[in-house]
Amino acid sequence: MTAVLRNESERLVRGSVVLTGVLVVLVAFLFVVFPSIQREAELFEEVYPTFVLDLLGIVELHTIEGFVGGYIFAFVWVLIAGIYFAYVSGGMVSRDVRTRRLDLTLASPVSRESVVFQKVAALWVPLVALNAGLLATVLVGVTLLGESIDPVSLAMVHLLGVPYLLVCAGIGIVLSVRIDRDETAQAAALVVTFVLWLVDGLSQMSPDFEWMGGFTPSRYYDPSAILVHREYALFDATILLAAFLALLGIAVVVFVRRDI
Repeated sequence: MTAVLRNESERLVRGSVVLTGVLVVLVAFLFVVFPSIQREAELFEEVYPTFVLDLLGIVELHTIEGFVGGYIFAFVWVLIAGIYFAYVSGGMVSRDVRTRRLDLTLASPVSRESVVFQKVAALWVPLVALNAGLLATVLVGVTLLGESIDPVSLAMVHLLGVPYLLVCAGIGIVLSVRIDRDETAQAAALVVTFVLWLVDGLSQMSPDFEWMGGFTPSRYYDPSAILVHREYALFDATILLAAFLALLGIAVVVFVRRDI
C-alpha cells in the first residue's frame, strides 16, 4: 500500500517548488555579486573573524569553487535546506495526529512502521526539486560568469549532501512522532537543527570544545572540501547515513509504542 507515500508526496510538491524558486533567485543574486567579492576576497577574509570563516567553511573565496562551496552551499544547502527538511519532517506525523487524520489512515490495512517509512520516503520530492534547481542555477551562473567548475565535484557535492539532509529530516521525524502539536514539533526541529549547525561552527574556535562538533551533522559534510580540494568524504557520508537510519529506527519504535 503506497497511498500514504502518494498523498505525502503531493502535499510536499507546492512547498518544494516555492522553496526551490526562492533559493534559485537567492543563488542567482549571489552570482551577480561574485565579481565584487572576488576582487575583495582578501579584504573579506581580513575583516571577518576566523570563527565566522570556519562557521561558513569559507576557503579560497576568490575562486569560483571556493565561492560556490563556502558561500552558496554553506548557506543555501547546509543551513536553509537543512532547516527546511527538519521543519517539514517535524510536521509529517504530528499534523495527522492533531487533525485525527491518522486515525483514518491506521484504520486501513497499513502498519505504523509503514506509515513512518512512506512519509519519510516522500522526501524524494524536495530532494529532487532542490537538487535539480540548484544544480541548474549553479551551472548557468558559472557559465555566464565565464568560469568553469569540475562537473564531477559539483555532482559529488550534491550527492554527498543528501545524507546530511536526511539526518536533518531524521531529527524532524523523531520529534514529529513524539510531540502531538505539529507547530511545536516543527519549531523544535528547526531550533535543534540550527543549534547543531551553530555548535559545529563555534566548537572550532577552541581545541577544548572541538569534540562537540563530532555530534553535529554539518561536521560530516564540507562542500568547500569537495569543490576546492576534491575531497570526497565517503566515510563521513556513511556516518550520516547510519545516523539517519538510527533516527528513523528511533522514530519507528516511539511511534509503534505510543498511544494515539
